[in-house]
Amino acid sequence: MISGGAEHERCAGHRLSPRDRVTGGCAVLSPYGLDIIESCFTCKLRADRLFCDLPTGALQAFESIKYATAYPKGAVLFVEGQAPRGIYVLCKGRVKLSICSTDGKTLILKVAEPGEVLGLSATVSGKAYELTAETLDPCQVNFVKREDFLRFLRDHADACFRVAEQLSDKYNSACHEIRSLGLSHSAAEKLAKLLIEWSTKNGEANKVEPRLKLALTHEEIAQMIGTSRETVTRLFADLKKRQIVMAKGSTLLIRNKAALKSIASAS
Repeated sequence: MISGGAEHERCAGHRLSPRDRVTGGCAVLSPYGLDIIESCFTCKLRADRLFCDLPTGALQAFESIKYATAYPKGAVLFVEGQAPRGIYVLCKGRVKLSICSTDGKTLILKVAEPGEVLGLSATVSGKAYELTAETLDPCQVNFVKREDFLRFLRDHADACFRVAEQLSDKYNSACHEIRSLGLSHSAAEKLAKLLIEWSTKNGEANKVEPRLKLALTHEEIAQMIGTSRETVTRLFADLKKRQIVMAKGSTLLIRNKAALKSIASAS
């Protein structure tokens, strides 16, 4: 189903109508420069994604209840404390997941990647969304209303197991983040751990000098490690001065991986 879901979000995206489709193919042109994948069956990433790789019958049922929507950078999908209206399957782009304190401080819990199901625990439990989801890039998101999704789970046991796996994965990730933040003694250690983790995720970990694309601002990195923007800027300046990293535009080159690992394991 190619349509709204947009009325469910705080910042509406572009509803993909039949006029947006490309004849005979699965790519759909959107106003945000995305090549939209209209069908889950033809998605090249399907086999590598935990929730997306469902059996044929379940996937056909899912296709009939989803709403494909394209969002620009900076769109808010849902807000912390909002009643759950459904799940958001991230197909393309990245989404920032954050929580906010009463005094306005923001902590970014993670950056969601394609294949992740956002708002899952709130939709299943019926409790309010526990965080805020905001797009970091132009994104394609498949939205499914809560009542449709719960009915889908009742009818398809395989999907229930995938949901359980994804919730378990989210729990393990949360434990990892808490351990990283709570047991690290300094902001330098937290930043070093974050850079190493990013290099592992993008397949650069085994290279002598891994390269990272820094898509987050210093402010957002500070929100990920629980410190100030000024501290992050100072730490990067120190790493560059010690020739541990080198910046080329938005690309960060890790020149001394051993030194960075030493900082990460200081405590």
